[in-house]
Amino acid sequence: MSYQLTIEPLGATIEVEEGQTVLDAALRQGIYLPHACGHGLCGSCKVQVCEGEVDHGAANPFALMEVEREEGKTLACCCTLSCDTTIEADIEDEPDAEVIPVRDFAATIERIEDLTPTIKAFHLKLDKVIHFQAGQYVQLEIPGLGESRAFSIANTPVDVAATQCIELNVRRVPGGQGTTWLHEQAQVGDRVRLAGPYGRFFVRKSSSLPMVFMAGGSGLSSPRSMIGELLAAGCTTPITLIYGQRTQAELYYDAEFRALAEQHPNFHYVPALSEPAGDADWSGARGFVHEAAKAHFNGNFAGQKAYLCGPPAMIEACIATLMQGRLFERDIYTEKFLSAADAQNARSPLFKRV
Repeated sequence: MSYQLTIEPLGATIEVEEGQTVLDAALRQGIYLPHACGHGLCGSCKVQVCEGEVDHGAANPFALMEVEREEGKTLACCCTLSCDTTIEADIEDEPDAEVIPVRDFAATIERIEDLTPTIKAFHLKLDKVIHFQAGQYVQLEIPGLGESRAFSIANTPVDVAATQCIELNVRRVPGGQGTTWLHEQAQVGDRVRLAGPYGRFFVRKSSSLPMVFMAGGSGLSSPRSMIGELLAAGCTTPITLIYGQRTQAELYYDAEFRALAEQHPNFHYVPALSEPAGDADWSGARGFVHEAAKAHFNGNFAGQKAYLCGPPAMIEACIATLMQGRLFERDIYTEKFLSAADAQNARSPLFKRV
């Protein structure tokens, strides 16, 4: 059985299978609905039910309060339809967004590479080419866990189209079941399943403004794909990457970015170490990503587009620094992967994008 879902203000009507969430149905038919955690924890996918009836599913009572349920609100990532339904969503017009339906893929682990003591690169050969925008991510099913985990695609769309392989950079999270399985049990030749592409994180190419990318930890995946695509396409707009790690041993793809900076005069690379005490030969920037960015731009970020990828604490510090430096929400974009703990500390709803 299936139901008809009408999404306003788009006026689009799609088919939703019984038991399928509204968010999954929309994404699989190329319609983007705002969302973040995907598990009913953060409230980013809240929509208004105008007509019809829904089952709220496992929506967290803090993300969807009782009074909101009574007012007809629901979370698209959790709710399922009980009949033909009309919803209204807060959908922003994004002229640079491509309409790409989410699809399922089978893949073989072709190569596993140690990037740092805690980060591995997994090269997956897909059964068919995935079309995506640089900056987007996939949901990788973890065998035996019954759940999937989100990982950004670290190579460019052109590379993927040519090789049918995607690269995922995975940092081992202490106590994390998904990353522990990948680091300890995954083997070359294993078959895995994934779905994608997901996410609203991509370069706003229609803007001619200079771009600053700020990345930390394993958040380098998306910027690597985005910057690689821009430079390969002959982009001449100024691009700056501020990339932070604790030590020099964790600074993966450092040589690659230094080479790109040598080849492209419009690309500036600023690596920074927050704990360089054991790196006596380090002559680069010291401190956290936001501190290195502030020093590089003398505290003035006006007139740029900023793309932030990394752990929540890093992103929060970078947003504060950018806003203090005269850059505001409309020009700041973040990659949002939220755990249960992160979702409890979600930003104010006044901030739609960041």
